[in-house]
Amino acid sequence: MHKNYLSFGIVLAGLAVILGAFGAHKLKELVTPETVSSFQTGVQYQMYHSLALILLAISFERFPNKFMKWTGICFLLGILLFSGSLYLLAGLKATDQVGLKGLGLITPVGGVFFIAGWLFFLFGVRRKS
Repeated sequence: MHKNYLSFGIVLAGLAVILGAFGAHKLKELVTPETVSSFQTGVQYQMYHSLALILLAISFERFPNKFMKWTGICFLLGILLFSGSLYLLAGLKATDQVGLKGLGLITPVGGVFFIAGWLFFLFGVRRKS
C-alpha cells in the first residue's frame, strides 16, 4: 500500500467534509447561489478524487508501477488546481476582491489533470508485470 497516497486521500477527504459544511452553512450568507454552486463543485471533485487516492493506495500493492505513481500526482494536482481555484474564486467574491479574474483559467487545467490521472490509472492496472 502506498502510505503517502492513502494519507493524502484521508486528509483531503476530511477537508472536503469541512469545506462542504462551510459552503452549505456560512458561504451562502456571503455570496450568490451561483458562487456557492461552484464552490460545491470543487468540494465534490475533491471528495471524488480523495476517495480515488485511497483506492489508488490500496491498488498500488497489486500494481506497483510508474503509471500508478503518476495517477496520484495527477489527482493531487487536479485537486489543487481545479478545486483550489474554485475555492479561491469563491473567497475572492466573498471578500469583494477584484482582479485575478484570470484565475478561472486554472480550473480547466485541473480538470485535465483529473482526466490524465484516470488514464494513468487505467494504464497502471492494465500494465503487464
